[in-house]
Formats: sequence, structure tokens, C-alpha cells
Amino acid sequence: MPELNFDPFPVLETKRLILRKISMNDAEDMFHLRTNEDAMKYINKPKLTSIDDAKEIIKKMNDPDRIQWGITLKNKNKIIGTIGYHRIEKEHYRAEIGYMLHPQYWNTGLMSEAIAKVINYGFNEMKLHSMEAIINPGNTISRKILQKFYFIKEAYFKENFFFEGEFYDSEVYSLVKK
Repeated sequence: MPELNFDPFPVLETKRLILRKISMNDAEDMFHLRTNEDAMKYINKPKLTSIDDAKEIIKKMNDPDRIQWGITLKNKNKIIGTIGYHRIEKEHYRAEIGYMLHPQYWNTGLMSEAIAKVINYGFNEMKLHSMEAIINPGNTISRKILQKFYFIKEAYFKENFFFEGEFYDSEVYSLVKK
């Protein structure tokens, strides 16, 4: 079983990005990300209503049983997105990857850079055997990114997720270490 230790927190770097720990100093950036209508469209979680809400999210993201990076451009320290493993099943060498990016940066290849680095970290540093992603079936952009990295659709669940008075479907994608 993998032993996970994220202390010191692993800072990851790509051509254009720094993936780093999210701190309370990022609360305003998190608030802007998690209140953006387009960014939250397929997240199926409540939009934040205050900076205090953002601080609570940051506390959860820094739980020692998960790892969540803030996505920043190399030339700016502002959080423009998040990516990480928010559900890790050590006994199964498996984790669920999740990510979001501010719409201002969609279709720029930035999320592909971040995902490639985090997949590599998951398989080579965390010693995962497999990872999964659960998406809203309407999120075609997320589906295309997962398929680009050879995630395979394993399941389609009808109305398995309840949010704000409605039931939503989910798609589950998986990637197994080669």
C-alpha cells in the first residue's frame, strides 16, 4: 500500500505553469474561481458566497488525505484553477482526479499541461495503479481532455447525483498505469 506524505508539499512545474499548495492568501482567487458561472456549470457544488467560504474550501483542499494544487501561470502567483486527487483509496492504489480552470484560460492547452504533470506524479510518485475521473455528461470539454490522456469511459450512472433539487447523471472514466 502506498504511503502518502505531502510534506513538504510537492511543487510541480510545466512549460507555462506552477502547480503549488493553495494557501489562505489565495482565498480571493478561489472565491472568483468558485463563483464564476461558467467554471461552476458542471461542478455540481454550490457557488461560494463569501471569502470565508473560500477559506473553508482551502482548508478541505489541504486535508492530509488528499492533494490539491493551485494552478498558476509562471509569471503570476494568482490561482487560475485547481487540480488534484481529492479521493485517494490507498488500499486499492487508486485515486480520483478532479480539476477546474477559470474560463478565461479555456482552450489554451493549460489544463492539458497540468493534467499531464499530475498524472505523471500520481503514477510515479504516489505509486497509483489507476485513477478515475467523474464528470457531468454535459461537460464535453472535460470528456475530451480525459480521452486525450487515454482515460476510458467505464460507467454511466443515471440520476445518481442530487444537487439543488435535481438529479444528475455521471460518467466515470479510468486510467490504468501501463
